[in-house]
Amino acid sequence: MRRYFEIYAIMFRNSLIREMNFKANFLLWILVELLWFLGQIVFVEVIFQYVEQIGDWTKWEIILLIGTHQLISQLFQAFFYINIANVPELVRTGRMDFMLLLPIDTQFAISTRQFGFDSVINAGVSVGIIGLALAKLGIHPTAAQMLLYTVAVGFGCAIHYSIMFFLSTISFWIVRAQGLIYGYYNLFNIARYPDGIFRGVFKFVFSWIIPVIIVANVPARVLVKASHGELALPLLHLAVATFFVLGISRLFWKLALSRYTSASS
Repeated sequence: MRRYFEIYAIMFRNSLIREMNFKANFLLWILVELLWFLGQIVFVEVIFQYVEQIGDWTKWEIILLIGTHQLISQLFQAFFYINIANVPELVRTGRMDFMLLLPIDTQFAISTRQFGFDSVINAGVSVGIIGLALAKLGIHPTAAQMLLYTVAVGFGCAIHYSIMFFLSTISFWIVRAQGLIYGYYNLFNIARYPDGIFRGVFKFVFSWIIPVIIVANVPARVLVKASHGELALPLLHLAVATFFVLGISRLFWKLALSRYTSASS
């Protein structure tokens, strides 16, 4: 385990050096993400000029939900997104062969090669929005709530990672899988909407089969709902979904490797 931490530290350092070589790109992406985030908040302000609440969510609760979604999204992008998006290219060009030769777990190697520092800055902005929303709601989370919230955010990142890694692994069978990856990246934006607006088959599919609805809704509810009894079932749902998709993506990865014969074969 210590060796993996040391390897990740080296990758982290290399990512920082690479980012600082392209400072304009670094600053531009921070600006783009900030503008997109502000656009979502303006949209909420417009909606709540006509309604008092959506489902059981008030305006500032939804802003807290959007902040939570953005936090999870930015953490996922910082740690994993660019690495997973590059998996199809590794397979197509044959560079996956070199990854398989490394004396560490291949999934770890391809999942942690690069780190997005601009996303870390935007994650910090998300924390600020969450803090503002809590202040407006007059909520002062307990230490237990903050711990549960942190764990739930981690589960949310793991769900995004697992589903996108599963989709990228399909590249072992098809020439280009980028469309599937980018398609899911757009799909998980529904996680920023209150769970109360979803109904029927759609809610079942995206709560259990592709559990993106619960990714941000459950952590946000940890902060706005003080009753732990009320949170027990959603947290259990999130935990089960996380370990399920992690297990499925790992098994699918092992299957893909057993069928891989390299791009030159």
